[in-house]
Amino acid sequence: MKNILPFIIFASVNLFSFYKLDTLIDDLNYPWGMTFISENTLLITELPGKIKRINLMTYEVTEIKNVKKVLFRGQGGLSGITLHPQYKENGWIYISYSASTKTGENTLFVDRIKIENDYVSEQENIFKASALRTPPVHFGAKMAFLKDNSLLITSGDGFDYRESAQKLDNHFGKIIRIKDNGDIPSDNPFFYTLGLKDIFSYGHRNMQGLVVLSDGTIVEHEHGPRGGDEINFIRPGKNYGWPAITYGIDYSGALISPFKKIEGMEQPIHYWTPSIAPSGMMFYEGNKFPLWKNSFFISALVPGDVRRIKISKDNEITEEILFSELNARIRNIIESPNGEIYLITDKSNAKLIKVSPN
Repeated sequence: MKNILPFIIFASVNLFSFYKLDTLIDDLNYPWGMTFISENTLLITELPGKIKRINLMTYEVTEIKNVKKVLFRGQGGLSGITLHPQYKENGWIYISYSASTKTGENTLFVDRIKIENDYVSEQENIFKASALRTPPVHFGAKMAFLKDNSLLITSGDGFDYRESAQKLDNHFGKIIRIKDNGDIPSDNPFFYTLGLKDIFSYGHRNMQGLVVLSDGTIVEHEHGPRGGDEINFIRPGKNYGWPAITYGIDYSGALISPFKKIEGMEQPIHYWTPSIAPSGMMFYEGNKFPLWKNSFFISALVPGDVRRIKISKDNEITEEILFSELNARIRNIIESPNGEIYLITDKSNAKLIKVSPN
């Protein structure tokens, strides 16, 4: 399928700001993940099980063929996408998705694939979460590579299985670390214990933001329940508390835990109450927006904006709300190789929006 848009669909310019917003595509269907494979070529995943390649010079949209069937239901579907650090040499692309199992339940999977001539020519499963569930929700599904080419994967708590986030015999509410081929590194924190050997950290809820900085620092954010969305610095083997500690309450208004702090459980460096429903996250390192350099950008579904977060050396937080003029749920945010910023909105008839200097 090809759709050529020879013009900008929509442009928003605030005369008092230093950025402008250009809508490039307006008919994406439940987009979720994004990654650049070249300076002007973007891959976007759609939850129903599509991978779209966007040519940012011509606005040509090409659907990749032979993509494996996924479970598109609830919050499930084809989700994350990221490139191997040596993608230019080996061609490996990593995708996360939900799929049904032989028992009729569902869980999170991660595959690595190669795309040639608009076709998935190779596909290899490298991870299946030990987190079988009935409701297709809270998969996490974000991925990021570390400097040693090992892969971090966020696996959500499955909503109804939140107590399992405190146990090390499953993947509910965990960050996983595996090698790029699916093997388990022997320096994982629980490799020589009774827990699952691929667990990197635990006590999480539904993690949909994951960034690895150039110095190796791992930063993650996760949805709280009703309030209590968190940003965390991730360290191996640490317990991040869910659901034993939380700054949120249940959707019904009931108390989940009377505790916000317990010794031995990590505290967030920042949290939101009420919730903003954080989705994507990037760390901006480009030169197009000098004032924004070395800031975190967190896309938010509620009420629909982007939060620019600056963290000082003393972990002091400053927060700026951006792009609320879009009046839309923002699903993800990414920096292009040339330092521009791209957003996608949520659900059907979603938009791809470029942020560039005004």
